Amino acid sequence: MTPVRPHSIGLIFAAFLALWHALWALLVWGGAAQPVLDFIFRLHMIAPPYQVGPFRLGTATGLVVVTATIGYLAGCVAGWLWNRFQKAGATAPAL
Repeated sequence: MTPVRPHSIGLIFAAFLALWHALWALLVWGGAAQPVLDFIFRLHMIAPPYQVGPFRLGTATGLVVVTATIGYLAGCVAGWLWNRFQKAGATAPAL
């Protein structure tokens, strides 16, 4: 298998999580988040226990930045682990 660049995988994970949470922030801003949250809880057969608060730009920005950072770090670790296990598998003796 081909090795991957951990930085590239980190950027992909960061972009995915940032966009996902930016979408959530847009739902909160547009007033559609509560019905979506209630729907998701009900799909899991759970009575919706949470109330969505008011939109705050600073909080939304923090949400996107923090989740992008976590995504980047997780992607870098995943890429590093992928390369590490691919390298170990290449040197393992055949059965």
